[in-house]
Amino acid sequence: MLSFRKRYRWIAAFIFGVVFATGLASCQPQTTDQTTGAAPQGGRLLVNGAGASFPAPLYQTWITTYNQQNPDVQFNYQSIGSGAGVNQYLEGTVDFGATDEPLTEDERKRYQGRFNGEPIQVPMTGGAIVFAYNLGGDVTNLRLSREAYCGIVQGDIKTWNDPRITQQNPNVNLPNTPISFVHRSDGSGTTFLFTNHIATACPNWTAGSGKSISFPVGVGARGNEGVTAQVQQTPGSIGYVEYVYARQNNLNMATMQNRAGQFVQPSPETAARVLEGQTIPQNFALEIPDPEGQEAYPIVGLTWLLLYHQYDNPAKATAIKNFVNWALSEGEQYVVQLGYVPVSQEIAQRVQTTINERIASAN
Repeated sequence: MLSFRKRYRWIAAFIFGVVFATGLASCQPQTTDQTTGAAPQGGRLLVNGAGASFPAPLYQTWITTYNQQNPDVQFNYQSIGSGAGVNQYLEGTVDFGATDEPLTEDERKRYQGRFNGEPIQVPMTGGAIVFAYNLGGDVTNLRLSREAYCGIVQGDIKTWNDPRITQQNPNVNLPNTPISFVHRSDGSGTTFLFTNHIATACPNWTAGSGKSISFPVGVGARGNEGVTAQVQQTPGSIGYVEYVYARQNNLNMATMQNRAGQFVQPSPETAARVLEGQTIPQNFALEIPDPEGQEAYPIVGLTWLLLYHQYDNPAKATAIKNFVNWALSEGEQYVVQLGYVPVSQEIAQRVQTTINERIASAN
């Protein structure tokens, strides 16, 4: 069982301030299956990863701190989206991938066929997907019923003063202006989490779910970074991003109606309520498309690292194990500081056991 909520409160009681992710660590050019590990300067072991933008602020903070504490190793992470990250992982051109959607059966078979083993996916953190919107400074507490947000993403609701929106916002002066819906244009685990919920919660939704779909309405942008920027720059816009991106960029976030009919604000604590008590499968592939609970925020998910069962370089295998073990122990303070949800102690121990037992080196 998971214990996200208690874990969050315990850590938060001892954490003060907010750490903001700085800069995107560049990924070095790849020349062979898995990166070579040879550093051009200083003799540092290079470990390169790529994938999901959902956890990128956290991974970049972890990596910056870990590299400073361990000068013999250089971890890099490129935020390119879950779809591209999974592809690079399956092609063997990175040392680790990252995704917000568990590997599909086809992806697992691709790995088995290429690498003659089983892929390793381990959860590192959780978080909420929010509706960030730009209606100026006068509308700061927008409430969206399920009917309203389903109508927006389906293209049925076209203006902000539509009665299906105004009825839940009686004291808000919503403008008679077009709604500009912003979605992801790249293969995206955030899109998977979002559409997995929409496909469950919206009875008239026909576009399906996944990392990459054809949205019936809206404009696309790359990465959580791109959607955030598009919403910031476009009056009347609304788009889905991971909670930390909206918070760090001071975007307003809608309060959403959940399955129980309650309106819940997005926060690490309301996301933790969803993950609290869930039974996570042996392969860690937990999905909660429409959570139950009066206080549950409706769109919540985990994000995973994708690791190889074998590394040609023994030092690289050891470095990756050490990094994951550090991230789930000493590095956990940054999870709370940034606004993500830490995994429970039980799950952290399961992850550490998994990588320590299953990751091998060829030599």
